[in-house]
Amino acid sequence: MIERIALIGFGEAASAFVVGWTRKPAVLRAFDIKSLNPATTAAKRADYAATNVAGMDSAAEALADAVAVLSLVTADQALAAAEDAANALKLGSLFFDMNSVAPDTKRAAARAVEAAGGRYLDVAVMAPVHPAGVAVPLLVSGPHAEEGAQALCSVGFTKVRAVSGEVGTASSIKMLRSIVVKGLEALTAECVWAAEKAGVLTEVLASLDQSPPPASWMERANYNLDRMMVHGLRRAAEMEEVINTLDALDMDATMTRGTAERERAIGSLFYGTPPAGIDAKLAALSHASEVEAA
Repeated sequence: MIERIALIGFGEAASAFVVGWTRKPAVLRAFDIKSLNPATTAAKRADYAATNVAGMDSAAEALADAVAVLSLVTADQALAAAEDAANALKLGSLFFDMNSVAPDTKRAAARAVEAAGGRYLDVAVMAPVHPAGVAVPLLVSGPHAEEGAQALCSVGFTKVRAVSGEVGTASSIKMLRSIVVKGLEALTAECVWAAEKAGVLTEVLASLDQSPPPASWMERANYNLDRMMVHGLRRAAEMEEVINTLDALDMDATMTRGTAERERAIGSLFYGTPPAGIDAKLAALSHASEVEAA
């Protein structure tokens, strides 16, 4: 059980986690930069009081004697928060970087924390914190991943998994997964907005409902690559017509233009029958790209 925890950043994620912890630490302090802004100080102090957290006036005060630190700031502040915290870390303390940032940003933060004698954990939060709270899936990577995962479980997180690999592995999984998760959101928005403007929204969604049930993502990725390798050029030409359709509706076709470019790029690299299996397809794709670039 971790008895002294510091929270750097106290927004919706931090407050959701604290409320859900089943085994509260004896000492729980927090610092949020908004507490220094006169326009937001009162609201942030109210957040601390509502969750029985001791709000401090600096990161150094929050970190005093803490054996574990949870960094939950905005992405653009993640590295700065780690570097600032490094100046006040207790020797051997666990630093859980739970921010959604690129692997290289995590690795830079790790260097600062480890140089100060802390133990850095790359933590990826793999789903929205609301309504999951402490049941949100967490991935942990780095040299201290197993110990870090056990520590998170000890305070009440229920879906924590250590993944093999160095700092940046968990972040890579999170970042690359977001290409599909956020990409589908953006594609959906572009589709339904245009369909509504064209007066065919109901028919478009009904047509999508008629699609076969989705296979596993491994099967789906293999199938999609197969189709792009075989029919990418033809599909790119079709997507150019989709772009014309969106232009006529006075719609921004950002996502559709990207689809046309990706279909064309992959389709232009292959002729004949694609290799079987996703690993072979990806190897062939990498090789063809290297040959074209040479």
